[in-house]
Amino acid sequence: MQNVGKLNVPRLVVGGATSGVGKTSITCSIIHALRKRGYSVQPFKVGPDYIDPSYLSAAAGNAARNLDSWIMGDEAVMRSFVKNSTSDISIIEGVMGYYDGFSGASDFSSTHHVASILQAPSILVLDASRTARSIAATALGYTKFHRNSRIAGFILNKIGSKKHEMMCREALATLKIPILGCIPKNQSLSLESRHLGLIPATEQTEIRQKISKMSCEISKFIDVDSIALIASKAPMLAYQKETKDKKPQITIAVALDKSFNFYYYDNFDALKRHGAKIEFFSPISDARPPPCSGLYIGGGFPEVLGQPLARNQMMKKSIRELAEDSMPIYGECGGLMYLTKSIDYEKKKFQMVGLFDAQTSMEKKMVLNYTSGTAISDCVVATKSSQFFGHEFHYSELKSIPKDAKFAYKMTIGTGIKNKKDGLIEYNTLASYMHLYFARSRHASNFVKHCIKYSRR
Repeated sequence: MQNVGKLNVPRLVVGGATSGVGKTSITCSIIHALRKRGYSVQPFKVGPDYIDPSYLSAAAGNAARNLDSWIMGDEAVMRSFVKNSTSDISIIEGVMGYYDGFSGASDFSSTHHVASILQAPSILVLDASRTARSIAATALGYTKFHRNSRIAGFILNKIGSKKHEMMCREALATLKIPILGCIPKNQSLSLESRHLGLIPATEQTEIRQKISKMSCEISKFIDVDSIALIASKAPMLAYQKETKDKKPQITIAVALDKSFNFYYYDNFDALKRHGAKIEFFSPISDARPPPCSGLYIGGGFPEVLGQPLARNQMMKKSIRELAEDSMPIYGECGGLMYLTKSIDYEKKKFQMVGLFDAQTSMEKKMVLNYTSGTAISDCVVATKSSQFFGHEFHYSELKSIPKDAKFAYKMTIGTGIKNKKDGLIEYNTLASYMHLYFARSRHASNFVKHCIKYSRR
């Protein structure tokens, strides 16, 4: 038991009755108000989401971390939470509806599930528009649906008037669970959206000022002091201590700019733990990647930034040459799209790296799944027959894929690129629609080993 530690972490989950109730805006506002009171805040996001965490990060001044039981496993959820909870208070934004997770049969991988793993109290955000007394029935259902709902308070959003607020308060009084905020309906306080949800904060200039202005207004209607008190009463956590990072042996260059910014920061930590140094570069503005022994091109919106990506001929040529030299390259979703011949977006065709003989087309149908399956080929992050868990989230589709294309994965859950297969392989490059969590399996150690082997040629 010598590797087990205990830690006092003030913490709180902000969940919602459904998607679209304003969780992100309200969570940012709580973080803003806590910081104004002198607290440092570490944000987290339940689920496989890259966009909402960009707002939480901007609000907190600390990089948000994801917590997802499906792709991480329960133990890794706890380890990541404890390792990164170095601030005064940890605030965890939920995903979808409070009990929505992997399936309708259980709450596995839901906000409630993660709250239970972390033994964290929860605040439930309710959309009060188009209801009054009936809101109590909704609230009662959420508190009684599970024998330990962990719900410690409610925040009512989209209140229409003082009379409307009074009616909702009267209805909820019988539950004897505190109302910690009543936020008036105000369209100017909403965040801008696009085809995959909110527009990433990394794409927007002066985002901190925008979030600060919105949060300042919303936080006027939230009882932040009571929220801080609830968070402080969370019990001590027992956790498994992590091993120390290895001394850096190689450098992995990571594409990070407005076009590619969908990453789990835990993936970077896993790579460092196995001996990698991380260097960031921009496929938009840099001429070539920095000196390295491997490339990691994550997800994002390369279609939106198609023109500047296409114009950077030197970067595309450099990546192609590194791939042809058998440098280990790993791409996920947006990275996959970038490595194809072209991206079609809004009636325009943008020429990309051209490593894979396929074209990317934007479709109207969204692919959104958790994923799992088996590796059917050795590749830079997995060995044949090994299992994987991840997720996919995109509107694009690959066209004109050669019949002899080599794939890395066979999906048991998920869609993949074609015929339930994912992960195109060319030279020592792997690119998939699926996003992986490196700390759950040997993905990080495999990638680093390939990079070390390349560096020693």
